[in-house]
Amino acid sequence: MIVQNNAGVDAAGAEDRDVSEWTVAGENARERIDKYITESWEEDISRSQVQQWISGGYITVNGAAVKANYKLSEGDVVAVTVPEPEATELLAENIPLEVAYEDSDVIVVNKPRGMVVHPAAGHPSGTLVNALMYHCHDLAGIGGEIRPGIVHRIDKDTSGLIMAAKNDASHISLAAQLKEHSVTRRYIAIVHGNLSHDQGTVDAPIGRDPHDRKLYTVTEKNSKRSVTHFTVLERFGDTTMLELQLETGRTHQIRVHMKFIGHPLVGDPVYGRSKGITMNGQALHAAVLGFVHPSSGEYMEFSAPLPGDMEELLFRLRSR
Repeated sequence: MIVQNNAGVDAAGAEDRDVSEWTVAGENARERIDKYITESWEEDISRSQVQQWISGGYITVNGAAVKANYKLSEGDVVAVTVPEPEATELLAENIPLEVAYEDSDVIVVNKPRGMVVHPAAGHPSGTLVNALMYHCHDLAGIGGEIRPGIVHRIDKDTSGLIMAAKNDASHISLAAQLKEHSVTRRYIAIVHGNLSHDQGTVDAPIGRDPHDRKLYTVTEKNSKRSVTHFTVLERFGDTTMLELQLETGRTHQIRVHMKFIGHPLVGDPVYGRSKGITMNGQALHAAVLGFVHPSSGEYMEFSAPLPGDMEELLFRLRSR
């Protein structure tokens, strides 16, 4: 197993991202450093990107620069100092936004299903960031050029509330609240199967799937503690509607945890199965978001109604 002291990247890559550090355990001895970091990094990152960081001197082992083919030894301390993001020309796009709240410090948006949060490979435009750049005019540089203002994210095919900071001070405050797990995040989901308990908690560590690094799974290796609380809202025999509250915020956390307990999300194209019920994307909606306002210190909480596709699915389930 790997003992990790990660001061590096949160779900949006925005919390204290200067340095990430790992101590290599015996099972990873003799592994190439570029492979090790690629598989250990919480976000999707290519091996070629890691090799570029190594060539640039951003990665050290026991304080010394190494080459990409360096073979690790047990007890090695691997450190990654993430370089500042290169200036990127972001395109402000006139994409309609459903704004739940906005002031000079923060904006809260009800993101539609199908919208990517920030530009990435394969999604250079049409993202929430592109829309925010047009709507706000003052986000450039906040939190890194490729995702200005973004402090957390929700999956492309998950709908619901997401907040963005409009200045550096707000970004620091909101990122700190996420790191302290003090932000309220409640989701509504429809899952396969009939849960045996009305309430419960899934406390199971999540890391990359060793068989497919683009996926995540419950594992003890290269993982982080992940906690999801659930409450049954309505039962439909072979499906159940849940309210889920995140205590931690790992990539794909709800989707992975629900699959782990045998109740994958309806419509999930990666972690679920159809079982005769179809939907374009997983039946998951970020319904409630609460945080302390960066300037006033007041706790604020917002809610967003279920999107039309989930309401239509519930109608079908209730009509059977």
